[in-house]
Amino acid sequence: MFCKPLAFLFNQSVATSTVPTQWKHAYICPVPKVPQPSVHSEFRPISITPVLTRILERTIVKHFLYPSFQTELPTLTFTDQFAFRPSGSTTAALIYILHTVSQLLTTNPYVIIIALDFSKAFDTVRHNTLLQKLAMLNIPDCVYNWMVAFFEGHTHCTKFNELTSASLPITASVIQGSAIGPASFVVNAADLTPVKPGNQLAKYADDTYLIVPATNVDSRSIELDNIEKWAKDNNLTLNRSKSVEILITDGKKKSCVSQPPTLMGISRTSTIKILGVTISNKLSVSDHITNIISKCSQTLYALTILRAHGLSDTALQSVYRSVVVARLLYACNAW
Repeated sequence: MFCKPLAFLFNQSVATSTVPTQWKHAYICPVPKVPQPSVHSEFRPISITPVLTRILERTIVKHFLYPSFQTELPTLTFTDQFAFRPSGSTTAALIYILHTVSQLLTTNPYVIIIALDFSKAFDTVRHNTLLQKLAMLNIPDCVYNWMVAFFEGHTHCTKFNELTSASLPITASVIQGSAIGPASFVVNAADLTPVKPGNQLAKYADDTYLIVPATNVDSRSIELDNIEKWAKDNNLTLNRSKSVEILITDGKKKSCVSQPPTLMGISRTSTIKILGVTISNKLSVSDHITNIISKCSQTLYALTILRAHGLSDTALQSVYRSVVVARLLYACNAW
């Protein structure tokens, strides 16, 4: 019943590059990042956007942005990005990182992974810079102009504890909660590339990992300076205090490895959590498996309590599959 008028509305919106004002207002629902948040930075600002605009956004992302990611461009590369793409996933990113490190260890005594942290990456993306990169994509002019209209004139207000703030304009960010925002962030990060040949980047949205073999260890500072310059040009901030590096060696080799000096402002650790999987400096996932088994044991105890309170076997199996099995199988293809 509503298909034809909605299709006509969406087609007219794209053809005329017009986004209705009602579609450009969002309600921010703060989602806690920690169990007991005490400051604003401990909330995630998720925007509740209109349903109609989200439907049209998904259509544009699926039919125009995703296909353009497959095209080789001189200044933008999407091969090192594993988030918000049809063929991307955390498992694919982990496989790429572990495979790259394993291959480099065959010719290097060690490989360094630097996990980079960008402060409020999604919230500080400059629209003008983003639109300049979107203009490089192989998309129709009307779609590009629609995206320009989409990012212009956006407003939002915050709802919390049944209170609503005044509306304010959105002058930056890719609007967390929108359908086009994640794909836009992929485009925004597509021109961040390594300086030194042999070094590699692996990205999953704003989670960025710099992989440096031992032969290029002296290039770490150059790479970080380049990343900080890129971040500044894109209105982002590289948080060195939350970034960490790990020096990975082949656990099967017993030769002593002389470690390079640490980087200023970045701590070195013996284990690192990459997209939810804990990896040691010997390329072992023993700690990860131990942690998973412990969490699954806690869940099994909770299931026995639920059964004692009368939860049916069918419901118990559904909970088991969605919690325990999902946790056991997460990214297991990688590690």
